[in-house]
Amino acid sequence: MLSIINSMYLNGLNGYLVEVQTEVTNGFPKFEVVGLPDTSVKEAKERIKAAIRNSGCNFPTNRIIINLAPADTKKEGSIYDLPMAVGILTAMNAIKKENVKDTVILGELSLDGRINKINGILPMCIAAYDLGIKKVIIPKENEKEASVIQGIKIYGVKHLKEVINYCNEEEFLLTSKNDFKKIELNQNKYDFDFEDIKGQENAKRALEIASAGGHNCILIGNPGVRKNFNGKSNRINFT
Repeated sequence: MLSIINSMYLNGLNGYLVEVQTEVTNGFPKFEVVGLPDTSVKEAKERIKAAIRNSGCNFPTNRIIINLAPADTKKEGSIYDLPMAVGILTAMNAIKKENVKDTVILGELSLDGRINKINGILPMCIAAYDLGIKKVIIPKENEKEASVIQGIKIYGVKHLKEVINYCNEEEFLLTSKNDFKKIELNQNKYDFDFEDIKGQENAKRALEIASAGGHNCILIGNPGVRKNFNGKSNRINFT
């Protein structure tokens, strides 16, 4: 049986749709991923097998072919773990096909079925919204970042079992919402700043550059000139 799951890939800061096309047929047991996958995508096969088994489902002993379309674009990273697992389960009729329509699925799987955080979630969710996608299923740790996008339903999940139950209408997931205006109002509030420091423009400029670039910095001067911050070391590590 053939199933098609929507996912995304990232090129720079732009997200593009990927169809995870999965076919499970009778034949010699084989699990093959095509469509220009890189090494991390090929390694997903072992993660998917273990995650499906540890989510209470049987992994098929059939011939499995997954095509990541468009096939002429290189696919990188572990973000396809979850959509490929859902694709296999859908092709096995372990997940209702109609419940994954108009949905983008993204996420990295652990061997025990846990879903790990991925990078680049915001531009991919923005691209999904621009394409008219109604729902996005993503790792729980990415939920807060993605939920600033208005007009699309964001579902954060921690385990493959949650996705299976949700798609089979056995579990209800709450959509995540984030007040972007509140974030915008609070983004320039800091515990410490240069408000009470008069002059010292060169020193402040040096600290700004070090902070922006994530560089280390050390303050040098005679004892008593207040090099320390709240009595702590005069060594600063911007991370």
